[in-house]
Amino acid sequence: MTETWLSLIGIGEDGLDGLTPAARRLVDDAAVLVGGERHLAMVPQDGRERLAWPSPFTALLDEIEARRGTAVCVLATGDPLWYGVGSALLKRIPLQEMTILPGRSAFALAASRLGWPLAEVETLTLHGRPLALLQAYLQPGAKLLVLSEGAETPAAVAALLRERGFGDSRMTVLEHMEGEAERRIDGTAADWRANDIAAFNTLAIDCVVDPEAVLLPRVPGLPDEAFRHDGQMTKREVRAVTLAALAPLPDQLLWDVGAGCGSISVEWLRAAPRSRAIAVERKTERLKMIAENAEALGTPTLEIVEGEAPVALAGLEAPDAVFIGGGASGEGVMETCWQALKEGGRLVANAVTLEGEQALLAWQKKNGGALSRIAVSRAEPVGPFQGWRPMMPVTQYSHRKALAGKPL
Repeated sequence: MTETWLSLIGIGEDGLDGLTPAARRLVDDAAVLVGGERHLAMVPQDGRERLAWPSPFTALLDEIEARRGTAVCVLATGDPLWYGVGSALLKRIPLQEMTILPGRSAFALAASRLGWPLAEVETLTLHGRPLALLQAYLQPGAKLLVLSEGAETPAAVAALLRERGFGDSRMTVLEHMEGEAERRIDGTAADWRANDIAAFNTLAIDCVVDPEAVLLPRVPGLPDEAFRHDGQMTKREVRAVTLAALAPLPDQLLWDVGAGCGSISVEWLRAAPRSRAIAVERKTERLKMIAENAEALGTPTLEIVEGEAPVALAGLEAPDAVFIGGGASGEGVMETCWQALKEGGRLVANAVTLEGEQALLAWQKKNGGALSRIAVSRAEPVGPFQGWRPMMPVTQYSHRKALAGKPL
């Protein structure tokens, strides 16, 4: 039986007094205490070894792991498995060697003070993460609970809300919940003026949208004008069909090959929580557009690789899905992407040229898969009337890679 040596204890503003007897016993019996300066200050000095989290905190993980067999207690705020240190520790240390006793999370405490059913709330953290992540969560009527990076976060969020047409959204800052210094500050994004915010705070946002604001749902098929582009992009109707074929799923990785302005990879990330994407683009002038679109649409985690396939694909992590939006007729592109694709993964390729179409047809005859023709027309003015103006038809190839020994 594996011996447990590492305890992970969630602690609140009420310090040791708020711990359960079992959690208090683990703290008292530990030979080494680990935590932030604020957490360690809650435990009276008694000569035991103390390790304070550095920045970045990952630098201390090796030291913790090196003490295997010694009673180590890590103190963390609230629930350490909810955007906390717990996930980082579990990637290094087996659960069988740990005891995890969570405290009351900031989200649960905030929801109780606001009267918000937690099951109806979106939760996210901006602690150590870019503010742009918030963009994807801004929807009419959404209730958001946000772990702040620091004292400046509420003002930055208010500015973003105003810019996006959510200025009437109600904001509440909750400081030091369950502590003697607990405080609540209310206002709207439009008139937010508070500048004496505590560094340790949780932010609640009740989203209210201006009637004139552009709505950007997380369902694939954002308006073309939501993206900065040079005309070479997968248009809205085709993009929605393409994302349906790619089937974004949580925790999966997309290669967006010939990414253009990054519209496919951005929408993939918006559609599936915790998903990842790599946009590969050979034209230098488009790399900035991809980065700007990722920032503006709430997907700043998008990885951008400059280069031309298939050379630029060497060394990339194997994908769960691949979209080839440009270059399907290039030598070795389809082959490289198919070989790299994980079992059960999806390959989707679009072509608008005859050469690209011929390449997809040849590949389909050799390897199987489905071919579709997507033809879209949009109504446009014709003098005083309207008429249908056809867009270039798109030939789409899609195929799922079989599991070993199991034909699809």
